[in-house]
Amino acid sequence: MFAVIKTGGKQYRVAANDLLKIEKVEAKVGDIVEIGNVLAHGEGENVTFGAPFVDGALVTAEVVEQGKNRTVIAFKKRRRQNSRRKIGHRQLLTTVRIAEILLGGAKPSKKAAKPEAKAEAKAEVAEAKAEVAAKEPKAKKETKAEAAAGEEAKAAPLFKSPKGEPDDLTVIKGIGPVAAKDLAEQGIVTFAQLAKLSDKDVAKIDEHMPFSADQIKDWREQAKELAKK
Repeated sequence: MFAVIKTGGKQYRVAANDLLKIEKVEAKVGDIVEIGNVLAHGEGENVTFGAPFVDGALVTAEVVEQGKNRTVIAFKKRRRQNSRRKIGHRQLLTTVRIAEILLGGAKPSKKAAKPEAKAEAKAEVAEAKAEVAAKEPKAKKETKAEAAAGEEAKAAPLFKSPKGEPDDLTVIKGIGPVAAKDLAEQGIVTFAQLAKLSDKDVAKIDEHMPFSADQIKDWREQAKELAKK
């Protein structure tokens, strides 16, 4: 049996055990996700179409990997106007393995993890860890405190924001409100910061943020001109 599903604005023809790359789904590796937008299903020439979706049809899939697609470069040049624009984009992707195609309101054999259930499980784990920590020797508690400090350091911004008023980074072509917010969260808030980014800094941003190295370098060149003003 096959089904045609819609996710991330795209349509896919899938069957059980198919390995598929779709636009990012918020889930961890090993989680079961449900895709309820089933446009059609069938076997051989016997096909049922929805209007637009088939009632009671559901496809479940297991998350295999979270990653990024290759960088796509968009280059625009205006003749005789000394205008060039180069923007890169890396789409976040989730690799899934199709588990089941369910019809008529059938329930999946493995249920998708619900946020509420995850929150309750985390709370239970936290309580259990607190009980164990209370019984552990002082040396072990100090080790855990050091580990927690290390985790906080990992969650810290990539760069240190300078004092003073931030610049409007959306002035730079290719940086919209969302990208400006993401950069601000990582400590980049001024033209001068962008202009002074080293190639090592660019590689760090490329690794930890959804921006390509070419995209960041283009912003850096524009920021150098703006920082002079």
